[in-house]
Amino acid sequence: MTTLAQDQPHIANRGAITACIILAVVMQALDTTIANVALPYIQGSVSASSDQINWVLTSYIVAAAIMTPPSAFLSARFGRKRVLLVAIIGFVAASVLCGLAQSLGQIVGFRLMQGFFGAALVPLSQGILLDIYSLEERGSAMALFGISVMVGPVLGPVIGGWLTDHLSWRWVFYINVPIGILAFIGITVFVSETKVDNRARLDWFGFGLASLSIAALQLFLDRGEQLDWFSSGEIIIEALVCGTAFYMLLVHMFTSDRPFINPKLFLDRNFAVCFMFIFVVGVTYLASLALMTPYLQSLMGYPVVTAGIVMGPRGVGTMMCMFVVGRLIGRVDTRILLGLGLGVTAWAMYDMTGWTSDVSQWTIVYVGFIQGAGLGFLFVPLTTVAFSTLPADMRGDGTGIYNLSRNIGSSVGIAVVSALLVRNEQINHATLATYVTPFNHAFHATAAAGLSPWTPAGRAGLEQVIEKQAEIIAYMNDFKLLMIMSLAVMPALLLLRTNGPLDVDHTIAVE
Repeated sequence: MTTLAQDQPHIANRGAITACIILAVVMQALDTTIANVALPYIQGSVSASSDQINWVLTSYIVAAAIMTPPSAFLSARFGRKRVLLVAIIGFVAASVLCGLAQSLGQIVGFRLMQGFFGAALVPLSQGILLDIYSLEERGSAMALFGISVMVGPVLGPVIGGWLTDHLSWRWVFYINVPIGILAFIGITVFVSETKVDNRARLDWFGFGLASLSIAALQLFLDRGEQLDWFSSGEIIIEALVCGTAFYMLLVHMFTSDRPFINPKLFLDRNFAVCFMFIFVVGVTYLASLALMTPYLQSLMGYPVVTAGIVMGPRGVGTMMCMFVVGRLIGRVDTRILLGLGLGVTAWAMYDMTGWTSDVSQWTIVYVGFIQGAGLGFLFVPLTTVAFSTLPADMRGDGTGIYNLSRNIGSSVGIAVVSALLVRNEQINHATLATYVTPFNHAFHATAAAGLSPWTPAGRAGLEQVIEKQAEIIAYMNDFKLLMIMSLAVMPALLLLRTNGPLDVDHTIAVE
């Protein structure tokens, strides 16, 4: 990358440029979590089921995953400033359309549009910051960039809860309008355009195969539970399309001169291992966030503002630990930091497997903070190790594929835990109901409490108790799965190579 700061150490209006770029990043970062606490309200407005409503989250993540790798090509071919401005306009327009949506299909479609345009905001904004700051100043610039990225997990649930409670769930999307306008005006005025490379090329065939494979996989996971998996013709077709497209992508990768995904990336052991790790991080973090929203609001009856507030400390823990870990890298073996992060994340999930509807707010707050702290111990070291041994000419491709893995992990994780939640709830309900019978003497004592199995009112009360218990156990099973995943990848830490100094300046990837 050409570093403008080396040629022009005193770039005019650098503070204004930084502020505008940070606004664009904050806008995109907020939308990764701000809609979480509003999901139950959106669900009621568009008449969606509990598993369907998560499409609002996964559609955005999948679209962003697909469009992140081509952002470098678009920047080179059409100019970085031009692409960034188009991305902001498209993102804001899609946000308004999301707020106006009247059906599940509309809001999912507009969220896809949001993800397509929003994918370029973070990598292009990071590229501008790297260009306007010198090598000595990049550490501080990237710290500021990291804070702006983490604003979403910290403020998203709180702002989303307040807007939903005081205005409407639609305002979690409308809030992007003033932010986007300010960012657009600032970038138009202060940011300079880069040179256009008419020779830039994108492997459109490989890009199409990758997009088709990811889209088919997500449809397979999102609709599988609803359509009873392979008993449905649609699910079979989606599985075949996903498998065929992925196979063709692999063949194309190894036979094309300039493939969309460079297979040489995976010859670097550190990158290959971190590629797997960041997938698991994507699963455990955003999937657990998707579970917490219905847990707090539907199961525990929390108001939307309260739910947002108790979820906020999760992002605070991440941000605080990112600062701490940034100082420890190079002084402490990175594998120790990663092991600590995985262990802390697993402990948080383990504690959540014992939660009931009577769990205290303080427990939710401090366990969420600890889980966020575990994530903070994972993000920065993973990024550092992933790119520490990767050749400089492959880092551009590496950042796109690395973030693609994280986004796919997030969307797959949300789809899987949502499907398991519905399925396990049904199984648990059927299992518990077998013990509710007039011939079970254990229920004699419940008659005085209005839960007699001999009366219609009592049976209705027992049905509510069974349904609630079945739901609690289903959540426990999901949290246990996320805990097991965090522990299962820990042996792979031994495969990482951390000998020698780490080139921190070139190891900062887009989060």
